[in-house]
Amino acid sequence: MRLVFATKDLTLAGRSFEGFPLLIGSEGWPVEPAQTFLWQALIESGESLSDLTWEAYGRRLYDYFAFLDANGLAWNEESPAHGLSVLSRYRDWSSGELSLDPGTVNNRLALVVRFYRWAKQRGLITILPFGEKRVRAAPHQGLLTHVARPGAENTKVSVMVRDRKRPTKFLTKDQVKVCLAADTDPSHQILFHLMVRTGLRSCEARSFPLKYVFNPRLKKGLRSGQMISIALDPSDMHIKYDRPRTIDVPWSLMEDMWSYSLHQREIRKSQDNGSVTALLLTNEGRHYSKDSVVDVMKSYERKCGFYVRAHMLRHTYGTYTLLALRKSKDFDGEPLLYVRDRMGHSDVQTTMLYLHLINQLEAQSVLAHEDEIDMMFMADSTKRI
Repeated sequence: MRLVFATKDLTLAGRSFEGFPLLIGSEGWPVEPAQTFLWQALIESGESLSDLTWEAYGRRLYDYFAFLDANGLAWNEESPAHGLSVLSRYRDWSSGELSLDPGTVNNRLALVVRFYRWAKQRGLITILPFGEKRVRAAPHQGLLTHVARPGAENTKVSVMVRDRKRPTKFLTKDQVKVCLAADTDPSHQILFHLMVRTGLRSCEARSFPLKYVFNPRLKKGLRSGQMISIALDPSDMHIKYDRPRTIDVPWSLMEDMWSYSLHQREIRKSQDNGSVTALLLTNEGRHYSKDSVVDVMKSYERKCGFYVRAHMLRHTYGTYTLLALRKSKDFDGEPLLYVRDRMGHSDVQTTMLYLHLINQLEAQSVLAHEDEIDMMFMADSTKRI
């Protein structure tokens, strides 16, 4: 069994579905009904047209069906005891033998649960391979208590793994300084700065378009040192949920990206055919992949001596920016909503994570003010490019 992604030749009604996941069995035919489920869930329902979501769904469903195929199990095997179902065995294998993170296991299980519910609705199976029960949701506390629905209930699926909440990891001021001082590749440096200073996700930073970069000194209406608003468009780059949004780029970072585009990028572009539209290029002139960003963060970890991952940089931005705006006497808006919009959260509840972090952490463990962040970056800018 294989997972492949469609080329631009996969077209329907004149539209290309390049990047759509295809689950191919050993005989070369699509694995059904999994393939039909993916098509209906992602395309016919209009749930997502993002190739990033397509890839995530494809990999999760492939992982489950590959497990069944390797162990000679049928997806529609009926078991009277949920603890002995094929889905339970997959969960135990993922958690036990593979020792996967509970959150990762549950993300995969959630999609497979959806698949089974879809199959039952269409009469493909008569019994779900998991139990369900209605549970009362815990009372909501905090900013949105007044809009929470009292007595709300959720459906709890028996097959899920208990996922204990772990503290959100981010970089302290001293750790950021160590990373800035590290002797790293110019592309790695810009990638690091885009995430830690603007809150971009990994997929967004590595696909940040060259067309968004300019010389701020020649742009009318801008003054030296100000934050520069950049409108992100999903037609230009990878954006989660395909939702356009605006980010604020520090003046010094835009200058560094402009310098990189004139020198380092031109050198790297000559290694390839120049067709890549992203700002950041590898030494081979290609765009950065998901795996290559992971390798970049691990290289920072080796050089700096502490744990560094892409999601930590985004959390760093969220925590520090929210703290700075709450302390600022000049900011007139709502800090929580500002951070939500800049980070592209679909719900302010997600942003409130940083509010809880600020309330729990010692003042000296975070950067005290946005100006301090920018000064720190600017002091190091001459070393970077």
